[in-house]
Amino acid sequence: MIKLKGIKKFYKTKTGLVNALNGIDLEVNKGDIFGVIGYSGAGKSTLIRLINMLEKPSEGRINVDGSEMSTLSKKALRDARKQIGMIFQHFNLLWSRNVKDNIAFPLEIAGVPKRERERKVKELIHLVGLEGRESAYPSQLSGGQKQRVGIARALANDPKVLLCDEATSALDPKTTEAILDLLVDINQKLGLTIILITHEMHVIKKICHQVAVIDNGIIVEEGEVLDVFRSPQMAITKDFVKQVTSDSESEEAVKLIKQTYPSATIARLTFAGEAANRPVISELLKQEAIDVNLLEGNLSQTQRGALGTLTLLLDGEAPKVKDAITFVENQGVVVEVIQHASEPVS
Repeated sequence: MIKLKGIKKFYKTKTGLVNALNGIDLEVNKGDIFGVIGYSGAGKSTLIRLINMLEKPSEGRINVDGSEMSTLSKKALRDARKQIGMIFQHFNLLWSRNVKDNIAFPLEIAGVPKRERERKVKELIHLVGLEGRESAYPSQLSGGQKQRVGIARALANDPKVLLCDEATSALDPKTTEAILDLLVDINQKLGLTIILITHEMHVIKKICHQVAVIDNGIIVEEGEVLDVFRSPQMAITKDFVKQVTSDSESEEAVKLIKQTYPSATIARLTFAGEAANRPVISELLKQEAIDVNLLEGNLSQTQRGALGTLTLLLDGEAPKVKDAITFVENQGVVVEVIQHASEPVS
């Protein structure tokens, strides 16, 4: 559906060239929700703006649904952009227009007859859950409602691709969850391909099928969301994963347990997909002669299946503890030993 090959983007400044993107290769399958995550300045906003040619690449090729975007004439590019909707962090609504007229705006530009515009706007208002707010102006809407207007407007021309530029960053947690649920609903009902950029890993976990991690203009890690959560390879990816698999309270609990049981092994288990549905711990207790205490844990759902973590205290003879860890790993569970037996407490 979307292919980026050898993408580079340079900006000229008074001090010289700035490399915003440096050799991006990326492929997004039709119907997927693809997340791009990175810290501020990593290049993710530049990347998403290149897909609909709001900015042109310095090098490389961008293909969207069979069209080489950088080779299109101005008219052909305008037509191609109708197939790519975009929503923004700060909504970008027209403040002098009400909800209906904001949603109708791209249809007016496209020359759609009034009766057809009204039908389409009504359909989109229902889709995004804004019934009763048709005549409200942006100043009368909450942040979540404004973003729903932005989503409806982006869908007005029946695009095949929806680009989301930090679409939930300006929203509170509860509203963020509602908007993410709406994006999943749209993806499933319309078969829309969605590319979403963010710096929040819980957004990736909740709705994305695939994820790419970008750092200093380079994709450093990429894959199925469950695979990346189960076994992150790069330090930056591990930091992002910790955003949703651990918190300060659990880390403090682990520190306290390490002080209380300095001779025991402490291990963090990460379950993903089918492994999260297996009775691994009960089987472990049946087969291995060690004491197992649960320190903390959580379980959540991703678009590709369950994801969970457990932190365990394993107490027993060293060979038995080693056998227990091997048994768990053989069940498809990733095990990170936080503290080895008799390890000095830091």
